[in-house]
Amino acid sequence: MPTTRTLTVIGAHCAGEVCDVITGGVLNPPHCKTMYEKLVHFRDHNDSIRQLLLNEPRGRPAMNTNLVLPPCDPAADAGFLIMESEEYPPMSGGNAIATATVLLETGMVEMNTQGKITELVLDTAAGLVNVKAECEGGKCKSVSFDNVASFVFKLDFEVDVPGLGVIKVDIAYGGMIYVLVDVGAVGLAINNRHGTRLIEVGERIKRAVQRAYTPVHPENPDIRGVTILEFTEPMQRRGDGGRFAVNTAIVSPGRFDRCPCGTGSSARMAVLHARGELAVDEVFEHRSIIGSTFDCHIRGTTKVGEYDAVLPTVKGSAWITSYKQVVLDSTDPFPLGFRVGDQWHMGDE
Repeated sequence: MPTTRTLTVIGAHCAGEVCDVITGGVLNPPHCKTMYEKLVHFRDHNDSIRQLLLNEPRGRPAMNTNLVLPPCDPAADAGFLIMESEEYPPMSGGNAIATATVLLETGMVEMNTQGKITELVLDTAAGLVNVKAECEGGKCKSVSFDNVASFVFKLDFEVDVPGLGVIKVDIAYGGMIYVLVDVGAVGLAINNRHGTRLIEVGERIKRAVQRAYTPVHPENPDIRGVTILEFTEPMQRRGDGGRFAVNTAIVSPGRFDRCPCGTGSSARMAVLHARGELAVDEVFEHRSIIGSTFDCHIRGTTKVGEYDAVLPTVKGSAWITSYKQVVLDSTDPFPLGFRVGDQWHMGDE
């Protein structure tokens, strides 16, 4: 069979979210001094890999692909970039957990067989991320990561949303820039019964915020603008006295994050701390729309430019689902894939 591209991919999911990992078939881009420069290289000059793997017929809206590359920082064990349907986010918690699991369970990074905890450092486009993996019998039972500093741009920002009126939202950075919305403010709840409406309303609110305000990361001005929306429900008490909260991220072009969303959890912790609702070292369980969970806490505080920031830690689990080679036949009429409106929901206004 004549092929023009062969990629080695390990299938994985983190708490239900598909987070595949490319382990072979892609060369390290030259002359890049940081992982963010590598992100820009693939985004602006070599986007065909993302389109090939995430568009149909090989991909689908509800999945991500991660690319393992040599790190730029000598303190890191490996570098990786995240590819989503619409963007290359600087950081993603679910994808970090899945990538760390793949690195360790395949032996690309050595697993500590003398103790239950293996420590490694991932170089991401958002910065270094320290990882602790609880390992036993060659398996990563759980992975926790110390995320980059997270902070609030705006609390109770008022935005006029067509068809909805004025809505109050929070805008925060957790490795991606989120707009956070109390789902009760739009008369809905986070469950599949409201799925279609949540997607439509979430995308509409996000576009309204994009028109009204452009947040800019003070340390990397190329990280700018809201790209993702998170619906939240209020914090509650579990039967054992612990705290939990439900959220769901609306990922463009219109689908739910299946996992509790690590960067969204980090952005939410920044908002909760700014409101005095979550203290340092106070643990809460973040739940997804399918009921999967991350354990979250703030390990400390810092400053990012002019902003007060928190240092979030998130813990979850991932599982390898497949080992595969993805090929592009030289006669394939869809080398960049395609999108059809029954799955790729792009709302109009």
